[in-house]
Amino acid sequence: MRGLQWFNALSAGATTVSGLPNSLKVADGVLGDQPVRFIAVVTDPHNRFPRARNGEVGLLEGWGLAKAVDEVIETGDKRPLIAIVDVPSQAYGRREEALGIHQALAAAADSYARARLAGHPVIALLVGKAMSGAFLAHGYQANRLIALRDPGVMVHAMGKASAARVTLRSIEELEALAASVPPMAYDIDSFASLGLLWETLTVSQIEQPTREDLARVSDCLVQAIKDVQAGGVDLSGRLGAANRAASAHVRQLLREQW
Repeated sequence: MRGLQWFNALSAGATTVSGLPNSLKVADGVLGDQPVRFIAVVTDPHNRFPRARNGEVGLLEGWGLAKAVDEVIETGDKRPLIAIVDVPSQAYGRREEALGIHQALAAAADSYARARLAGHPVIALLVGKAMSGAFLAHGYQANRLIALRDPGVMVHAMGKASAARVTLRSIEELEALAASVPPMAYDIDSFASLGLLWETLTVSQIEQPTREDLARVSDCLVQAIKDVQAGGVDLSGRLGAANRAASAHVRQLLREQW
């Protein structure tokens, strides 16, 4: 419910966008002095796809995100997009695979990327889990990533139980490994050490944001938008951390050789 709570708080007084799945909350409002579109994926206990009833990003959500972002691109007004991220996973199911969830999530990621490259500042606010293909589809293409500091805010390619099965380790062994290998960890500090976060914020009530929490986060979002508008549309800023030195070196060699 974190995604919904933060969406409601940030978009208070905004105009709700209709014609989208119930698992998507989209509204056009104002942040600072700029018109913005707020987007969140939320739980929908009546979702026609059972695997996408707890905030997962599935078929309806992938195509719905693409539609919500494309609508903004078509206006041509360079309006910022605020992606509020609290997604536990992509939707895993036989129907999802048969009906092309890979295409639905790719469509969402593509729309966010095209919006970013077209000059729309895309800011992702991580208020809960940012997992798996769900995060790739909703938030990871952002110019700037902002995370709230809380044990419930986690980033990873898969949940701990799944990661333990894939690596043939217990969850305890996985957690011990994560202490020395940042990409294996789930906590925000480890993720920040990879250079992917623009800012982290501490709030007093992450489940039910106070007025002060809302003001602090809103100010940070406004600053992130201005930073994007001054700095350009690419994602090169993500390679500056020490733990990304090898990635930066590989890219440099590829540029030199090509």
